[in-house]
Amino acid sequence: MTPGVRPLIAGNWKMHGTLAEATALAAGVAAGAAGKAELLVCPPFPHLVPVGEALRGKAVALGAQDCHAAAKGAHTGDVAAPMLKDLGAAYVILGHSERRADHGESDAAVKAKAGAALAAGLVPVVCVGESEAQRVSGEAEAVVAGQLAGSLPEGFAAAGGVVAYEPVWAIGTGRTPTEADIAAMHARIRAELEKAFGEAGRTLRILYGGSVKPGNAKGILALAHVDGALVGGASLKAEDFLGIAAAV
Repeated sequence: MTPGVRPLIAGNWKMHGTLAEATALAAGVAAGAAGKAELLVCPPFPHLVPVGEALRGKAVALGAQDCHAAAKGAHTGDVAAPMLKDLGAAYVILGHSERRADHGESDAAVKAKAGAALAAGLVPVVCVGESEAQRVSGEAEAVVAGQLAGSLPEGFAAAGGVVAYEPVWAIGTGRTPTEADIAAMHARIRAELEKAFGEAGRTLRILYGGSVKPGNAKGILALAHVDGALVGGASLKAEDFLGIAAAV
């Protein structure tokens, strides 16, 4: 972890859960919220309001999983950052590999969305990560550095933006890089943030994501420049999510 930086444990619920399941999960997370880490849950759009109500007055922040680059307009099916802010969201995940792959989102598109999030008063959690082929070919660090350069807007550091490193091949597979690989990538990300933002880049939070579980969280979270986790599948069970937070 980075000295003096409060870790963030964020749950990306993706496209899972009924209304009843979402509110029960939120209540379970809120009931166990304690410790050194900041907790964040990001439910699907339809559940933002009820989950927000379940978290009201609790030590758990609310976030969304995407936003549009425009503040309003004729964009059927999309959601604007000011709408999310109005619902009580504090964070928004942007550029997740599933969005980049399934919706063809480029670095430029992610940067535009992150700029919109900042303008609305949301903290962007910008995701970066390499494919397995890029890892095997030795391009992983260069790929991630390029994504950072293309995806982070002006004002990102001043607003306390968050970077989440998720190797694409580890998401939802049960596979994780070695701790040495994670440490090396996070060190490279830190160097890129310092190059882009100077002193402010030294304390921006860098999360690790990709099959994080209570069983491997302690080792990962102890690594230099790992300032928390972006959790997928394990965030769908309050006990597992809180177990990861307890590893901080």
